Amino acid sequence: MLADQMLNMFAPITTMPITVSIVEDDAGVRGSLVRLLKQSREFRFLESYSTGEAALRGAIATPPDVLLMDINLPGMNGIVCVQKLRALAPALRIVVLTVYENPERIFNALAAGALGYILKQRPSAEVLEAIRDAHQGGAPMSSQIARKVVQFFQRNPPPAHDASLSARELEVLSLLAKGYLIKEIADQLGISFVT
Repeated sequence: MLADQMLNMFAPITTMPITVSIVEDDAGVRGSLVRLLKQSREFRFLESYSTGEAALRGAIATPPDVLLMDINLPGMNGIVCVQKLRALAPALRIVVLTVYENPERIFNALAAGALGYILKQRPSAEVLEAIRDAHQGGAPMSSQIARKVVQFFQRNPPPAHDASLSARELEVLSLLAKGYLIKEIADQLGISFVT
């Protein structure tokens, strides 16, 4: 018995693979991502969804460690889907993987609750690194996207004003930052939607 315990002490530590689900309407892109994930022992492909509606049902029922989300989806777009998923499962790690470099889409996706934003045309190794980074609590962005974020803030500095936020405003802002919808915030704080 002691010998077995000693052997277990020196056994290699195995880590569970990072489970990944994909929301992508293009079958070719979806297939490429599935093959990429299946080629690595570090990752395990869990599910794929071709619509945001399907992702809302599936990713909640079987949550992955990381969810890759396209923006341009039929029906509900990816940004709305991110917002709804984060409201239902705040701990879900979502990385937007898209072709859009538009700063407005970038900020809308991040404001909706995405942890990262990378471009599909990045090399496979960078996509896998983004998944790994999100799983470890990071906020993956390609250097192109990070540059757009920096340029946006350089062109649009935050307004300087002396007014500070009230305690209630800070509470609302905190819930917004956590991905809650306005209606959910109103319900949680016991105030009307209009307020």
